[in-house]
Formats: sequence, structure tokens, C-alpha cells
Amino acid sequence: MGWGEGRASVNRFRHVPIVLLSAALLGGCFQPLYSASTETGRPAVRDALSSIEVQQIDAAANTSEAPLAVQIRNDLLFNFTGGGYSAPPTHKLKVQINGNRAVVVIDRATALPNVETYTLKTSYSLTEIATGKVVVTGNASTAVSYDTLGQQRFARLSGMHDAERRAAKVLADNITSRLASYFISGS
Repeated sequence: MGWGEGRASVNRFRHVPIVLLSAALLGGCFQPLYSASTETGRPAVRDALSSIEVQQIDAAANTSEAPLAVQIRNDLLFNFTGGGYSAPPTHKLKVQINGNRAVVVIDRATALPNVETYTLKTSYSLTEIATGKVVVTGNASTAVSYDTLGQQRFARLSGMHDAERRAAKVLADNITSRLASYFISGS
């Protein structure tokens, strides 16, 4: 290896110290979303989420939305508290749900559906208890598909319930992320 080749390899790495220095300087600006403390003087996201009172989700009895309403509320409570106790409530969360099914593919031989889609939509509002002011409103929706497996009725029901549970979990996670974003940014 000659002098020119060695110089080329050194030039290739001359930007490394600059990159490392800038990473070290900017590393203090980063704050994990669910950290235990904040530098802004606001409560940590974990503490703020645990102080949300999740109201019962209204769903008509004996409908497919009734167990989903319970599951979404339970998922939200678990996401907010991590399975622990909640803090004294400072906010209340109201959620409304609406779901429907659609046939996507029909088997020509049996005229039965092969693939169906379940769509679950929610609208939610977070209200500050002290002032009664609505601070966050939003909508979330998800569509999940499932195979109905032709004439196997119980397999179809199992697939349908699994799709509903997956949709409920996705929506609970979406709502949790949006509320965590509110508590970090304030908007």
C-alpha cells in the first residue's frame, strides 16, 4: 500500500469525530416517551396516563360490540397503568365504538364467503376534570381481514372473534399513543 492509498483511507474516516461529537451533544435532547421523569416540569407520561379515568364504553347488550367495548376499556386501562393501580384521576376518557363486517371474497362453488373484513371505528375525547375542558378529540379506525374457511361454521366464528380482538387491541394502542403524544407535547 502506497502513500496515496493510506491517505485515502484516512480521509474516509475524518468525519467520524464530527459525527460522534454531534451525537454526544444532541444526546441530551432526547427523552424516551415513557420515561419516569421529565425535564420540562410536566408529569411523566406514565404518571399522566395512569391518572386518566376510562369511562365505560357504551355498547348495546347482546351485540358483537359489547365484548369489544369491555376489551378496549381493559386494554386502555392496562396500557395506562401497566397493570398497577391508577393515580387519582385528572382526566376522563370517553370512547364510542362502531364496527361492521364486509364480505371480500365469495367461493363460486358454494356461494359462501371465503374472506371477510371487520372494520372497527372509534371516536374519543379526553376531558380535563378540573376545568371540564375537552383537551383531545380524535378518531381511530382499523380494518382486519379473516378467512371464513367455507362451510366450517365454528372456524368462521373463531376467525371472526379473533379479528375483532385484534382490531380492539390496535385501536386501544392507537388511542394510547395519541394521548401519550398529548401529554408530551401539550397539543
